[in-house]
Amino acid sequence: MEKVVIDGDALNIDDVVSVARFDARVVISKKAKNKVRKARDTLDHLLKEKKPIYGVTTGFGALGNVPIAPKDFKKLQVNLIRSHSSGVGKPLSRDIIRALMLLRANTLAKGYSGVRLTTLETLVKMINKRVHPIVPEKGSVGASGDLTPLSHMVLVMIGEGEAEFQGITMSGKEAMEKSNISPVVLDVKEGVALNNGTQMMTAIAALLVYDAENLVKTAEVAASLSLEALCGITEAFDDRIHRVKPHRGQMESARNVLTLLSGSKLVKANVKIGKGNKYPQDPYSLRCIPQVLGSVRDIAKYVKSIVNIEINSATDNPLVFAEDGVCLSGGNFHGQYISAAMDYLAIALATIGNLSERRIARLIDESLSQGLPPFLISKKAKSGVQSGFMTLQYTAAALASENKSLSHPASVDSIPTSANFEDFVSMGPFAATKALEILSNVQYIVAIELLSAAQGVEFRGVQSLGKGTRQAYDIIRSKISTLKEDRAVSRDIEIMKGMIGNCELGDVGVNKGGLLS
Repeated sequence: MEKVVIDGDALNIDDVVSVARFDARVVISKKAKNKVRKARDTLDHLLKEKKPIYGVTTGFGALGNVPIAPKDFKKLQVNLIRSHSSGVGKPLSRDIIRALMLLRANTLAKGYSGVRLTTLETLVKMINKRVHPIVPEKGSVGASGDLTPLSHMVLVMIGEGEAEFQGITMSGKEAMEKSNISPVVLDVKEGVALNNGTQMMTAIAALLVYDAENLVKTAEVAASLSLEALCGITEAFDDRIHRVKPHRGQMESARNVLTLLSGSKLVKANVKIGKGNKYPQDPYSLRCIPQVLGSVRDIAKYVKSIVNIEINSATDNPLVFAEDGVCLSGGNFHGQYISAAMDYLAIALATIGNLSERRIARLIDESLSQGLPPFLISKKAKSGVQSGFMTLQYTAAALASENKSLSHPASVDSIPTSANFEDFVSMGPFAATKALEILSNVQYIVAIELLSAAQGVEFRGVQSLGKGTRQAYDIIRSKISTLKEDRAVSRDIEIMKGMIGNCELGDVGVNKGGLLS
């Protein structure tokens, strides 16, 4: 089984995906173990000096000015977890939960949280033995971090709450017993170290960036097939055009489309007016593919850089600096970086869907499709009796419209909490979850374009497809048959969306220059 070593510094998004979706084993590095021990020793020393430490010898939030008696130090940490387990709504998915647990473990391994090594080891054991806390989706405002969802995670660590183990939902106590993991008895500072941070929103963000990178490449495959179905013009993808507007993503997108179309007999290098050709260039939904999808490539790379920093950050409060012998209070739990990044990515993803829907509409419209039959249904099938791809465009339009509402930024909102002491929050969790919803909607839209374009090129002759697009066509037809007469197509769309999610089309025909890095 693949192994992912955590040390608080070197985790990457591919590691997160390996653990979250493919159950890679997690191991704590020796260096990280030493850092965790030193931070704990420093905290113990500070407690002996009887210095006030927020969340350790005081209450939390607006109650941070209330001193806590030493006899109540441990009870304070347990009560923090119980009182903050107030989430509502549907549970987070399995892969998000595993990513959340991994990111929390990686933050603790960084060595600034002051937890005991045994506490970190318990969390890692839960990941490796697949004890997955049931964590409601809603209830976090993204500062002080994702307090509520992380508290639900910690509930299971202490033998409370609910968890999924071996496919069955049960009490946290039962899950820990069945997996032979001893629950944690929270010690000084451990509650606030475990539930204070950005791990829910960042877990979603990490998986979302991974899926977004695959989606933009798949969208280029769909666009290339549509270009062939619509007998498009490739002049707009000439490298000379893109070198004089040298955005990296734009140049990569143009090269990738040309690579996919290599050898195609359906597209034209250029067109002169006359001989039945009314326009010497294509509409924007075809001609501007590199400028639009290229921008998404660049935005995804930028967001990826933000997420990579966040997953290797110390995000709780206060933080223990063993080298200086101090415990400092700050605001690393604040999720503004992830919140704004998720809003930015959400807008970019919605743009993929908007562009794709316009090509779908063109493919089914006989007045715009360069001779394709109405709604992509064979004339032998009696157009009128058969509706063909008519309502697939309805679905794409509905999803594209929904995405426009979901694209309204969450990061500009704030509702004060904790008696106005926590008076500016990030709303990062909502920014992340709505971006995830947009991703799903766009996967459906691109799935519909792939189905429509595959149907369209059959009227042109699939033997004339480019090398890359022919590979894509064959992959599609290996699972979804041609629409020869009307049938319920929801299942076709779901199968195609699943193929996109499984990265079955993203790397088709892609050379080095077409990959995101």
